[in-house]
Amino acid sequence: MILQLLASTLRVSTPLLFAALGGLCSERAGVINIALEGLMLVGAFGAAVGTFAGHSPWLGSALGMGAGVALAAAYGVFVIRLRANQIVAGTAINMLALGLTPFLCKILYDVTGSTPAIPAGERFHSAPLYWSGIAVGLCWFGLKFTPAGLWVKFAGEHPDALESAGVRVNRVRWLALLLSGALAGLGGASLSIFLSSSSSRNMTAGRGFMALAALIFGKWKPVPTALACLLFGFSEAVQVRLQLQGVTLWGQEPIPAQLIQILPYVVTILVLGGFVGRSRAPKALGIPFCKD
Repeated sequence: MILQLLASTLRVSTPLLFAALGGLCSERAGVINIALEGLMLVGAFGAAVGTFAGHSPWLGSALGMGAGVALAAAYGVFVIRLRANQIVAGTAINMLALGLTPFLCKILYDVTGSTPAIPAGERFHSAPLYWSGIAVGLCWFGLKFTPAGLWVKFAGEHPDALESAGVRVNRVRWLALLLSGALAGLGGASLSIFLSSSSSRNMTAGRGFMALAALIFGKWKPVPTALACLLFGFSEAVQVRLQLQGVTLWGQEPIPAQLIQILPYVVTILVLGGFVGRSRAPKALGIPFCKD
């Protein structure tokens, strides 16, 4: 049972890991990415459409990443180019994705609930697990040992110093935001063609916000953020196990499924309430850069 719970934890943590790493890339560069939920939604939809049409999860995941990059680019136009409020713009992107995916589903398949089911042989069975581990390692190495990682950190901490050194801050932020869209899109793809067999309306169910919470809990560092994702994934795996076993309260009536389903969100709230005050965000996070 313990091994099964561990395997389930790793599986359900995969979308969170990709999304949280995507948020880390953009926020370390100074761009608040509350739009992770929307990026995951379009990534899940794009991956399902691509896999169903091309009969290849590799094509589907590429299309999911492309959808995430496209929506991240739209977000970047508002927050980097037009210097809009990043919280408001990110919320608008989430609402756009929430309405856009069922609209496109209606156009393509004449339904608004979910895309057609993808056969088991055309879905991923383990690849995203390995990708997520590799992504954590690359993110850690890139931020710590490469010039690009140094630019990203300075874009979020001391953008004026980075601009003075001849590196364009907004260009770094654009690249970080697009990479964030690709990773979040891959997180959505792992939902629809790895953990599930289709893309359904609002299938992310708040995972983008959980990834954001993991990012804050991990203090904007790759490895602690990954561990936080595993914690949230463990809570989700536990609630699934409790639902399957039909836990009862004091040997009487079974606990309502709705109460069990809120377990991951309760854990998220408790973690944020207990640790968010101890996390220090990048100094220039959420502050548009304007060259004099």
